[in-house]
Amino acid sequence: MFMNWYCIQTRPAKEAQTAGFLYTNFGLEVYFPRLKRRKTIRRVRREVVSPLFPRYLFCRFDLADHYRAVRYAADVSSVVSRGSRPAVVSDDLILELRNWAGDQLDLIAADEDFRVGETVQVVSGPMQGLRATILHAPSDRQRVAVLLSLLQCSAQMVIDRSMIAKCG
Repeated sequence: MFMNWYCIQTRPAKEAQTAGFLYTNFGLEVYFPRLKRRKTIRRVRREVVSPLFPRYLFCRFDLADHYRAVRYAADVSSVVSRGSRPAVVSDDLILELRNWAGDQLDLIAADEDFRVGETVQVVSGPMQGLRATILHAPSDRQRVAVLLSLLQCSAQMVIDRSMIAKCG
């Protein structure tokens, strides 16, 4: 049995359910990183926990034994693929995500403003060294949507502003 990590895309807001299903029904190792941050909701500051990668989780399995079970599991949209082959996620990336995510993440708003279309570089965290393009900068100054070259294919994710810097 040759086990690798793969990235699984789920239906919206079904990451936790899918992770539980894959673990409970098939005994597969699942990694579903979450982000804890402070957010103002109706003028009250609260801690909010949300997926680090909305609609995505990581699952370790043998393609020959479990691909069909994982791919057609409830609430799974797809197994992220490169061409016709599922894209293998390196053990190092999973380890770095686990080390980086921890129990508490301090999200610090950066003073820099970023423009839509601007190219930036990720300067910390598991995506360190990757270049990204700003897609939009919402009013929440702590996070920014970027287009990353992850798993050698384009992926959209939200990342803390303190983890990126202007290129140049």
